[in-house]
Amino acid sequence: MTTPNTTSYEVVPIGVVSSPRKEITDDHWGGVEAVIRLDLGLFGLDALAGLDTFSHLEVVFLFHKVAPEQVHRGARHPRGNAEWPQIGVLAQRVKNRPNRLGVSRCELLKVEGADLYVRGLDAIDGTPVLDIKPYMTEFAPRGEVRQPAWSHELMHEYY
Repeated sequence: MTTPNTTSYEVVPIGVVSSPRKEITDDHWGGVEAVIRLDLGLFGLDALAGLDTFSHLEVVFLFHKVAPEQVHRGARHPRGNAEWPQIGVLAQRVKNRPNRLGVSRCELLKVEGADLYVRGLDAIDGTPVLDIKPYMTEFAPRGEVRQPAWSHELMHEYY
């Protein structure tokens, strides 16, 4: 068994989400339109050159409303539903993750200055954005995607 790496890393948000969703909810994100407001104190507008030629983004953000003591490190029933099996935190996309990081894919509607207008970003108002990447189909999984039946039930009304 190896010794765990206890090195910590500092990350600085590059922007913040402005969204009509103010509270954490589990479903119906597909039609939600939001704005990612980037911090121009960290880089210039030229950092966004060409981003508007992509239809979708991958956004890395911090689940800032999850207190450290709420983080799950073991198994649990997804959404507390006892009809679904107990699943380890790393085998689900729960917000109460060890580093409280979220990754989402959303549609890029337009770029206006340092504002990115998006649809389908499952992040609430005030969420710190840590990174943005254009989505490219070549980064999609290769081969058949496999997932358990409970996950389809869980995601049924997510987007």
